[in-house]
Amino acid sequence: MVDNESSSASSIANPAVLGLLGFGMTTVLLSLHNLGLFGLESTILSMGFLYGGLAQVFAGIFEFKKGNTFGATAFTSYGLFWLTFVFINTGLVPGMAPADNVSLGAYFAIWGVLTLFLFIGTLNGPRALQVVFLTLTVLFFVVAVKDVTEISNIAYVAGAVGIFCGGSAMYTAFGEVLNEKLGRTLLPLG
Repeated sequence: MVDNESSSASSIANPAVLGLLGFGMTTVLLSLHNLGLFGLESTILSMGFLYGGLAQVFAGIFEFKKGNTFGATAFTSYGLFWLTFVFINTGLVPGMAPADNVSLGAYFAIWGVLTLFLFIGTLNGPRALQVVFLTLTVLFFVVAVKDVTEISNIAYVAGAVGIFCGGSAMYTAFGEVLNEKLGRTLLPLG
């Protein structure tokens, strides 16, 4: 199928859509686990490796090509987050001791710190992106507290925040695609 939209040979499609969907869909799936609907198994870990991980790294590389330092840093970092998450949860690093709750809490907290600073970088951008980064900051810190304290009810909070966060990333991606394709604002991004 040929798309008749005009574009120059040097332009590339918006890689943020792929990154947002890879992040959003994988986050929703993991958050359903946090709600207790199913275990942490191959469905989540495969999605985390391929779509949350590799697809976001690819999106980040294309953001580098576009000259977008923020997008390159965010997508590449979160893609690598998902890859490390899979490695931590599958023991793919031979000879290493499994992660304990304190180290997992520190892992999620340091991602929360990065996300907080990236959230500050969204303050001059669309509100939809601000929502993604603000809720992701909250999510990382909630998961850190859950891992360190082992209070089971916090997992439900993490699940609810994660579904909202991942859903907001998906909404932002859908808005980017549909608004561009239709040439009008179908899904407002603020």
